[in-house]
Amino acid sequence: MSAVDDAELARLQADADAAEAALRLAQATAALATARAEAARAEAAHGEAGDAPAAAAPAVAPPAPTDAAASGPLDAGQVAAIAKGYAFDALTLDLGALVNTDPLPAVQIRIPLAMMNRHGLVAGATGTGKTRTLQGLAEQLAAKGVPVFAADMKGDLSGVATPGEPNEKLRARTAAIGQDWAPAASVTEYFALGGVGAGVPVRATVSAFGPLLLSKVLGLNETQESSLGLVFHYADANGLALVDLSDLRAVLSWLTSDEGKAELKDLGGLSAATAGVILRTLITFADDGADVFFGEPEFDVRDFLRTASDGRGVISLLEVPGVADKPALFSTFLMYLLAELFDVLPEVGDLDKPKLVFFFDEAHLLFRDASKAFVSAITQTVRLIRSKGVGVFFVTQTPKDVPSDVLGQLGSRVQHALRAFTPDDAKALRAAVSTYPKSGYDLERVLQELGTGEAIVTVMSEKGAPTPVAWTRLRAPQGLMSPSPAPEIDRAVHASPLLAKYGTAIDRESAREILTAKMNAAAEAEAAAEQAKAQEQAAKELARQQAAVAKADAAGERERQKEYDRIMRSTGGTTRTTRTSRARESSPLEKVLNSRSTQTILNSVIRGVFGNGRR
Repeated sequence: MSAVDDAELARLQADADAAEAALRLAQATAALATARAEAARAEAAHGEAGDAPAAAAPAVAPPAPTDAAASGPLDAGQVAAIAKGYAFDALTLDLGALVNTDPLPAVQIRIPLAMMNRHGLVAGATGTGKTRTLQGLAEQLAAKGVPVFAADMKGDLSGVATPGEPNEKLRARTAAIGQDWAPAASVTEYFALGGVGAGVPVRATVSAFGPLLLSKVLGLNETQESSLGLVFHYADANGLALVDLSDLRAVLSWLTSDEGKAELKDLGGLSAATAGVILRTLITFADDGADVFFGEPEFDVRDFLRTASDGRGVISLLEVPGVADKPALFSTFLMYLLAELFDVLPEVGDLDKPKLVFFFDEAHLLFRDASKAFVSAITQTVRLIRSKGVGVFFVTQTPKDVPSDVLGQLGSRVQHALRAFTPDDAKALRAAVSTYPKSGYDLERVLQELGTGEAIVTVMSEKGAPTPVAWTRLRAPQGLMSPSPAPEIDRAVHASPLLAKYGTAIDRESAREILTAKMNAAAEAEAAAEQAKAQEQAAKELARQQAAVAKADAAGERERQKEYDRIMRSTGGTTRTTRTSRARESSPLEKVLNSRSTQTILNSVIRGVFGNGRR
């Protein structure tokens, strides 16, 4: 043994690995032949050529391993390397079987369950099978006790709650990839944004939503976003709860009023023009029906981390067909839920399985027209939420829909077919190919030739290294691959224990009521001040009028006095009245002369003088 050096040991080990790979390849081809024979018999039994499974073909003799390798893009060594790269010891999720022209059921492509919190991407053009991939992953996660959250954009994910319907085509396909398929239903909870649609209402307060996410929804520019942040700061500092959009409008109106302008003076103030733009946008936003998503009771995201009594994880489906015309709100609301999970969950490090896997469907809507601050916030959340035990899978059409800083945080990738109908599509295709590790495939060609339900896969191994690139025919979901019947969804919603907690909206005292009372008080004080001012003005006017009357009276008195003085001067100090009065008054002499005795004497004298007196 001492003569055998390390190089010889390595060569022997390589030979052993190659032999093992050849054995597995032979088993795979034999299984494929068996599956094809079964499919052919099923086709013959039904006698309907039009219903023949896509994978069905006439039974053929199993080719030799070398022939099988030669018939596909990969040789036996490459197949063996892929089989070894996906052979994990711990619990896994089965994605499907390796394809080397035909599927090789002995070479299963898997994701380690513990690596599901390292995030991932499911991408592909419309109709390539992304939704079915998402459904299959969700079913397996839930079966292994991991809660799942997923947004159901079109409503067809609801079939996860209903057992699938078998048919010959399905059985032939699953047999060809080594899947022991059986119909099964998962424990499912339905939610709806603001109660719009079938599901337990999911609401958020405006305060919890925050200025950054709300700015993204409203389409505000950086200046307006900064101003909105100032408004949130003021509301928080002054104990003004922003529960719904009317609360935010009330704060904006207050801060631009004569009474409230001074409140932000030390913080730079709020431009009336900017506030006006935000107010108009909020009014339009509310008129479009978005106000129902904001309010109380606020949803506790920890209710997504529930398991059933039998230990299976609960699949939480956010039903959003009712808000499909509000894509920005939908995608941003998902980001809010993810941010809330980051805030409320404790640090747990690396676990044997995630506490929750969050599927972020239609991710391109989230990043469209997003500000740098918004993308930075998402990147930070995705980077750090792994340590909270939460895995995030973005589901979108092309990898270029997701910013490179976010893509850099993703560990697993399931890439369905890409189309290249335009120069921009071809450029995006080449960019996607350049991001893959070196492989034996001509990826630029293969990515355009993938069939429905097939994908190019690479995941993060248990050691944290990427696995070999594998062309994979994906497993079929065990639930219904179409929407569950509406009556069943309604029954599930009404039976939910969460309906009593979130079903009825609450309208408590918040910023609107507080500021309305404050503004009413200010208006009453202003009215009282106006009334006091009016009374003061009336009193002044009355005093002025009285002064004018007194002045007029005084002037009249002076005029009368002047006239009196003039008359007195013109009559020498006497008047007819005084003369008459004086005539009426008699002096003592007059009284003597006028007496009867004097008159008798005078008469006698006069008669004597004139000679006419009696003798």
